[in-house]
Amino acid sequence: MAKTKTKWVCQSCGYETVSYLGRCPECNQFGTLVEEVVAQQTKPDSSKPSNIISDSKIEKIKEIKLDERTRFKSGIDELDRVLGGGFVEGSLTLLAGDPGIGKSTLVLQTTKCICDIKFNNENLKVLYICAEESPTQVKLRAKRLGVEPENLYLTNQTCIDEIINQIDIIKPDFLIVDSIQSVFCANIASSCGSVSQIRECTNVLMRIAKQKNITTIIIGHVTKEGNIAGPKVLEHMVDCVINFEGDKYRQYRLLRCIKNRFGAISEVGVFKMEDNGLVEVNSPSSMLLDQYEDASGCAVTAVVEGSRIFLHEIQALVGSTPYPNPRRVVLGLDYNRLLQIVAVLEKKVGLNLSKQDVYVNVVGGLDIIEPGYDLALCLAIISSIRDIPISNKTIIIGEIGLLGEVRPVANIERRLKEACKLGFKKAIIPCVNSEIYKKINSIGLELKQVKKVTDAIIQGLKQDKS
Repeated sequence: MAKTKTKWVCQSCGYETVSYLGRCPECNQFGTLVEEVVAQQTKPDSSKPSNIISDSKIEKIKEIKLDERTRFKSGIDELDRVLGGGFVEGSLTLLAGDPGIGKSTLVLQTTKCICDIKFNNENLKVLYICAEESPTQVKLRAKRLGVEPENLYLTNQTCIDEIINQIDIIKPDFLIVDSIQSVFCANIASSCGSVSQIRECTNVLMRIAKQKNITTIIIGHVTKEGNIAGPKVLEHMVDCVINFEGDKYRQYRLLRCIKNRFGAISEVGVFKMEDNGLVEVNSPSSMLLDQYEDASGCAVTAVVEGSRIFLHEIQALVGSTPYPNPRRVVLGLDYNRLLQIVAVLEKKVGLNLSKQDVYVNVVGGLDIIEPGYDLALCLAIISSIRDIPISNKTIIIGEIGLLGEVRPVANIERRLKEACKLGFKKAIIPCVNSEIYKKINSIGLELKQVKKVTDAIIQGLKQDKS
């Protein structure tokens, strides 16, 4: 009897080795190698005809015609914005996010509009592969969301071969797989969710989507670090990668596109989770600043998220610590960035924070990535220390260097226009050249250009005579 051959595969990056290793030499992760059985592949018989039939042909690019189904709307404006205008026929999209964030809710709400789209006097068909739930459970969620279209078909099949057979029977125009970690291929001996299973099942779904022009969405899990679970090749295989971010215990959700072959990347969409499902937020800045008060330790800044401008309220609380080492707690910002700001305040401003706890929070539960919030964070800390409030009509924009200088940021004109729409009267910004100053001076804000952090502190904490 032949000995069964096995291999060890890293569940993080897909690295393969013949023996166990405590640490993966490719991604340097510990304890990620799992033993899998190597499938015995039989050599093809040259005397028999091949079962693989290619129907592809060579065409000139000018002869390829685009019809009205090439790109169609999802019915959710925020999702269409992230996708670059809607779904593309035959595309494969990966939707990832934390458990309970609302991935299944989003795709289920999308089916309501897709099933109403007509082509050749027939409504589009949607096949929902609920691999993690039963059709009854999905029905209960759909009833709560008010989603019960006629052309929505449900199945809880998990074998990829059976899924292919049901696709041939239903002939859907839109396919949803929830989730790819629960689907398996019978020819592979490893368990569901392994690197080999995810790679093979995604490859099969990709071929079906391209050959039969079926727009496909696969839902994927994430690791505890927030990365998409499975091999990195999974992100390379799909056409679009969308990440659903946010805190499941808060209302706001952020839909971010990190890869898109049919549109721009870094686009974001904002949703609010309510009892009847996800609701679009067309003006996120006004909702994020809904409860903004004129209190010490608060500052407002404008950041760029894709093609949109978001106004965020940054809160800081500074107090004496009873511990030998002061605490630095951050929610929504980069922890290392806070340490850099604290170091600049101690060295260039002369503050002694070695015996002070610093707590920083971004209101709304959303994360800020770009460094344009540095100056607002700095003034919020100073405002909390001196207990002097910053005017709630002041917007603060700028990046801080290690020498205490205020560096300019991109899209300053768009940021100030968004602030002006929401009623802000004063703006503290970095020094810009004369051409840019002429453009932003016509917006209608009182501009205060600063070169150093000390100048910004004077302008930000200056009390208005009114």
